[in-house]
Amino acid sequence: MQITDVRVRKVAKEGKLKAVVSITIDDEFVVHDIKVIEGEKGLFIAMPSKKALDGEYRDIAHPINSGTREKIQTTILNRYGEALEEEEPEAIDEM
Repeated sequence: MQITDVRVRKVAKEGKLKAVVSITIDDEFVVHDIKVIEGEKGLFIAMPSKKALDGEYRDIAHPINSGTREKIQTTILNRYGEALEEEEPEAIDEM
């Protein structure tokens, strides 16, 4: 499995949610709405989920093993870091 595209949509408002990401796998399958979240131990991803009738959130799509989860998370967080670096620096008004 190869992640062939990562699209990062940064979240402008303050809070734990930093970005919403879509990934393409093998140029054939897309997973939307993966969240990049700032936690107590740093950034992590949350797979797309929906609220069930019992009030619990359940993943709609998720990796079956920890190796695949780590590969997806590393790829997404690396691309998120690149997206942050691509931001235009703020203009400084010198007087």
